[in-house]
Amino acid sequence: MGRTKIDSERAAQAVPFEVYAIRYATVERRAAENFIGADPHESGTQMDYFVWLARRASEVVVIDTGFNEAAARRRRRQFLRSPAEGLRLLEVDAADVSDVILTHLHYDHVGNSDLFPRARFHLQDRELAYATGRYMATEFFSAAYEVDEVVAMVRHVYRGRVRFHDGDAEIAPGLSVHRVGGHTQGLQIVRVWTRLGWLVLASDASHYAANMDAARPFPVVANVTEMVDGWERLRELATAPRYIIPGHDPAVMQRYRAPGPALEGIAVRLDAEPAG
Repeated sequence: MGRTKIDSERAAQAVPFEVYAIRYATVERRAAENFIGADPHESGTQMDYFVWLARRASEVVVIDTGFNEAAARRRRRQFLRSPAEGLRLLEVDAADVSDVILTHLHYDHVGNSDLFPRARFHLQDRELAYATGRYMATEFFSAAYEVDEVVAMVRHVYRGRVRFHDGDAEIAPGLSVHRVGGHTQGLQIVRVWTRLGWLVLASDASHYAANMDAARPFPVVANVTEMVDGWERLRELATAPRYIIPGHDPAVMQRYRAPGPALEGIAVRLDAEPAG
């Protein structure tokens, strides 16, 4: 019996999660900013910024914490709302969340940790080592990190609020993390059991669907070969390729429906068949 079948049989015993993408910022991008080797004259597309929510009954897991308005000004992003506001519209108070998965420590995934005062942060060993190690002396690697956010995470470590993982780890029945590296040395993706089967939140393993589908790597990268291998891991972990959710693709907001009128343009429910 293969691993996938065993995993599915085990997960079938767990109550499925609801999964949401919450959009909190956006920016216009050139194609060369999204794909290695793209023609500088090729038209680009916008990049959306998300945090994600997995929920079943009273159990809540937040994936990534986004950035705040000050970071948006520094980096010239259009800030739409605090991720905490988006969570609140889904009846989740950031101050009450007990588990936050950080896919990696880039500025747009680890800001706002102060809004989660009760949270335990789930992080790969290699990510904190990378973010505080020798490569941060090179701007190519450090530019996507905010030193104050990295220092804040080190403080959380000293307060006993970070749970480290080395590779694959189960966070809860039906929800696990898997290190794929590539974009950063410690990037992890999140696999969630839903009513449709296994859904995978790719985060920055594939910013856009086209990064993976057309084999066009994203330019912010620690190891391109690991990034390519990560695409195969995404396919292995998802029940079907259509259940892989790219990390920054504006098409996510078009392919999935908002859970209610008040959330139009703000959040969509991902444990549903995508359109198209």
